[in-house]
Parts: sequence; structure tokens; C-alpha cells
Amino acid sequence: MFHLSIKTDKYFKMKKDIMSRADIEKVVRLFYDKVKADEIISFFFCDVVEVNWEKHHILMCDFWENVLFYTGDYQGNPMDTHKRINALHRTESVHFQKWEELFYSSVDSLYKGKNAEKMKQHAKAIVEVMLNKL
Repeated sequence: MFHLSIKTDKYFKMKKDIMSRADIEKVVRLFYDKVKADEIISFFFCDVVEVNWEKHHILMCDFWENVLFYTGDYQGNPMDTHKRINALHRTESVHFQKWEELFYSSVDSLYKGKNAEKMKQHAKAIVEVMLNKL
């Protein structure tokens, strides 16, 4: 006789979608932890520019919350910021590809759903714009 057991939540947890600012904060923190440890792009954040990480996290959470939930809280111009960084040290496609890879893996490790996909698609569009404009 076969015994079929259903996995309980304790052992099998389905990923939920990004539904709140708290969810966005988890993605942003995980992503920047990965960025700071990465051999290819960490120097932009640690050597090329001096990043106030708390302010940067808040700004990035405002940005992504506006992208996903249309809050209108984001105030900034990412293109101008990246142009200034590019003037200090040339950014190349390998840098943006690594950024995108780390971003996708951060989202995918925590969430799954419509908003998670929207966040990744918007990140892909950002990379394409940056590559074309810088």
C-alpha cells in the first residue's frame, strides 16, 4: 500500500508575491547585500561613490514602491545619477548584466507572482535604457 502525504507549510512554503513596502525592503536589502559582495560591481558602490546605505535603501524602496504600487513617493533622476557615476568610472554592459542578474536572483529567491515579474521586467527595462543612454 502506498502512503501519499501532503507536504505541510512547515516543510513546503509556496512563495508569495510582493504585496507591500516591507516585501520590497526585503528584496532591496538582499540585492544590495549581494552587490556589496560582488567582484564585478561592488567597487561602484564602495570605491567610485560613497553610498549612505540607509538613505539609498529608503530611496530605492520609494522607487520600487512607486513602480509597483504607483505611490508617487519617489523623487529622483536615475539617469542623471548614473551619468555622474559613468563620468567617474565607465560603466559597461558587463556591469549592468551583473546588476540585472543579482536583482533577478534577489527577487526570485524571495517572491513569485505578478508583482515580482513586474519588478524584474522593469529592472530589465532600466538596464536597456542605461546601456543605450550611457
